Amino acid sequence: MPKTAPTPWTRRHLLGIEALSAQEIKALLDAADRFFPFCTGRRRAPRLLEDRTVLNLFCEDSTRTRTSFTLAAERLGARVLQFHAATSSLNKRESLADTVRNIDAMGVDAIVLRHPERGAPERVAQAVGCSVLNAGDDAHEHPTQALLDLLALRRRLGRLEGLTLALVGDVRHSRVARSNLFAHTKLGNRVIFVGPPVFTQDLDVAVETATDLDAVLPQCDAVMMLRVQFERHESLAFDTDAYVRGYQLTPARLARAKPGALVLHPGPVNRGIEMTDEVADGPQSVILFQATCGVAVRMAALALCIAALDRERAPARAKAGKGKRR
Repeated sequence: MPKTAPTPWTRRHLLGIEALSAQEIKALLDAADRFFPFCTGRRRAPRLLEDRTVLNLFCEDSTRTRTSFTLAAERLGARVLQFHAATSSLNKRESLADTVRNIDAMGVDAIVLRHPERGAPERVAQAVGCSVLNAGDDAHEHPTQALLDLLALRRRLGRLEGLTLALVGDVRHSRVARSNLFAHTKLGNRVIFVGPPVFTQDLDVAVETATDLDAVLPQCDAVMMLRVQFERHESLAFDTDAYVRGYQLTPARLARAKPGALVLHPGPVNRGIEMTDEVADGPQSVILFQATCGVAVRMAALALCIAALDRERAPARAKAGKGKRR
């Protein structure tokens, strides 16, 4: 892989999909494709981030996202630091802005942030001089998840044009649903949010919705099942048994979709609720392949954002170098 592949990417932050153009989304996917042969670690990746430092600042639980960002950075040669919110000064009422300013002052190249507050990545990006990558903020956005979903679809279907995607389940509380909606809409695809009225009414995004999964499936090239986020429901009325009857993806239901339709899930899967074992582990499932694609996407995101940061810093470095020679 060439060290400087042509790309329209100029952003030092990746804060969300909504702000990106279709060209920028494709640039990230193309870069991820170039990193794909290296993402499992069986082949040595180009050490594009040698002597760089990436901090994973996660204020919510994570398995796939934290691990894949760690592997992505390490495979590109970076040092990775893990921030543990439960044992940090955030518990002493230090503000998030003060926390990240202090970390930035110690010298990091990128902060990967997951935070329960909507808009937290944007606020951190305004406070620091390094790159910031959003690993999920509240029910707002999860940009690298949408990108890895796109990569999995493109690599398995051979295209990202003319697709119909159903996002099924707890779309109201899903940052994955919103980032996928923004991405597929920009690429010209059809997106349908499917779920019971308690999840699909009065959404804060403009999207086609449906409550009858069986009627939607025959139109679908791909179906993304979403975790029921019980921890976000509070007083929301929700009948688990009725949900399973109406929305659980079973082999019989999947047979209604287009031939070869792919099944996705961002994880973690509530087996027996969102889908049966036969579907989760079946031949149309790309759930584990999504995890593989996640490392490639996050390698691309880190490499492109830090390269853009370097380009921004280059004039100041050149000016400092001239001053020293005098």
